[in-house]
Amino acid sequence: MKLCRYGKDGFEKPGMIDAEGRVRDLSKVIESIGPKEISPRELKMLSKVKPESLPVVAGNPRLGVPYVGIGKFVAIGLNYSDHAKEAGQPIPSEPVVFMKATTCISGAYDNVIQPKNSTKLDWEVELGIVIGTKAQYVSEAKALYHVAGYCVVNDVSERAFQLQSSQWDKGKGCDSFGPMGPWLVTTDEIRDPQVLDLWLDVNGKRMQTGNTRTMIFSCAQIVSYVSQFMTLLPGDIITTGTPAGVGLGMKPEPVFLKVGDVMTLGIKGLGEQKQKVVAWPG
Repeated sequence: MKLCRYGKDGFEKPGMIDAEGRVRDLSKVIESIGPKEISPRELKMLSKVKPESLPVVAGNPRLGVPYVGIGKFVAIGLNYSDHAKEAGQPIPSEPVVFMKATTCISGAYDNVIQPKNSTKLDWEVELGIVIGTKAQYVSEAKALYHVAGYCVVNDVSERAFQLQSSQWDKGKGCDSFGPMGPWLVTTDEIRDPQVLDLWLDVNGKRMQTGNTRTMIFSCAQIVSYVSQFMTLLPGDIITTGTPAGVGLGMKPEPVFLKVGDVMTLGIKGLGEQKQKVVAWPG
């Protein structure tokens, strides 16, 4: 299934995407899409709903964050060897874990806001893992049983803020730095998360091309690893790193986003995002 939330910011309704890519209204079936609705029991119930039985949503509605109730936004850094190389960092021997603020989360087509004093705004297309059941000290073999589905994430970064210290969080959690969606795609559609093509364009120019098969640590390894240090709860999301091609790694000089630039990005089977960079309104 492809689950979404559509409508004006703060007034979204639950939806389902049909085979033709149209949004279908789910609000007569469920009130929202959150931790309860992405549990195995509820997803099994939803899987019995035929999209063609639901009303088509007219027009071209805004697609918001595909589900609510995100308690933790965990991120993995340097998880593609080519990206680690372009960043001038050694290949990590274990996953590099940091956190993105939940206040940075936004819809797949919402604007990205350049923060005050930002000089090095950058992009990162990533695969997001959405947790469906509590994961605590889980094994790698059983890790993916705790996953409800996957989505596209743009791990927007402000490199000047990020690299001011050894802690990356302040360059990763600014408002609008976590576009998610457009959909949450359940695991019945993504049998193997390690065979997915990723790409990102800036102003129509291809910047990133990759495939999740080249991740240093697989989705199963990541879920298992993170669960050794923090309990993962339904609704938590882990974004899994980015392939080469970020602005910081461009040669001979880095290239950073400016107001007016447009990012378009996607992952095979998970849909596409599009964001315009706008100035901080203050």
